[in-house]
Amino acid sequence: MNTSNQPPLTEEEARVIEGKGTEAPFSGKYDDFFQQGTYLCRRCGSPLYRSKDKFRSGCGWPSFDDALPGRVQETLDADGRRTEITCKHCGAHLGHVFRGEALTEKNTRHCVNSVSMTFVPEIIEEVALERATLGGGCFWCIEATLRMLRGVTDVISGYTGGHVDHPTYEQVSRGTTGHVEVAQIVFDPEHISFAELLLVFFTLHDPTTLNLQGNDIGEQYASAIFYHSEEQKATALEVIEKLTKEQVWDDPIVTRVEPLGTFWKAEDYHQKYMEKNPDQGYCRAVIAPKVAKMRALWSHFLS
Repeated sequence: MNTSNQPPLTEEEARVIEGKGTEAPFSGKYDDFFQQGTYLCRRCGSPLYRSKDKFRSGCGWPSFDDALPGRVQETLDADGRRTEITCKHCGAHLGHVFRGEALTEKNTRHCVNSVSMTFVPEIIEEVALERATLGGGCFWCIEATLRMLRGVTDVISGYTGGHVDHPTYEQVSRGTTGHVEVAQIVFDPEHISFAELLLVFFTLHDPTTLNLQGNDIGEQYASAIFYHSEEQKATALEVIEKLTKEQVWDDPIVTRVEPLGTFWKAEDYHQKYMEKNPDQGYCRAVIAPKVAKMRALWSHFLS
């Protein structure tokens, strides 16, 4: 299925893109190709990779250690051994992603078939994405729910607000570092505003209990908005004032509104936790009901 004004796929392109095939190594036109520009999905034209993220891996296929935010989907192969990468917009097969090879500082290799891409030499103007950093209990819950929203391109679990550099989960869990478990959301303001994001956030946790969400107790589980700009601060205060006037809760909102300090990304096993552990007890008992609540209350925001 061609989803854009792109020319029809050739037989070889269809074999790879739609049939999930693989081109022969060292045969692709972008394997030994390092011009400045942007690589697009051959089928739908969606921007996928920037030339600055391309590197020589010697594997025989174009290699990138990063993709444009929210443009590439990762799915575990049926055999459970490799992770397929596809265009998030149209589902076109791109190749596979590998990690742990220590080929670049990002330790990631997107191994992409040349025929799955087209190249434009000029840099395509990128969407002006914004970031928001929110704490509302265990970051597994916030990450899993906010990731569902239309306009959200990424959600990263991490820590902020403390006094220890490079904190570990074990340190933060002891409640002695001053850090809060947070989700840092990358979003497109043309699809969801910061105020709308906050309205969803406030309904997914209890903002009237500062350091308590269900059975999660401690400063690390604080209800908090760590603003990235004075504009975000003003919006946060306006939303809180509005919700207070509407008396959405019987008790006052105690959510902290503070400037963002250093954000520390949490360990890899915390990222996309529910997606990786759907049958884990906490996911089934705590996160799944929040996801259901999200669907019931904010279906018009869901992607």
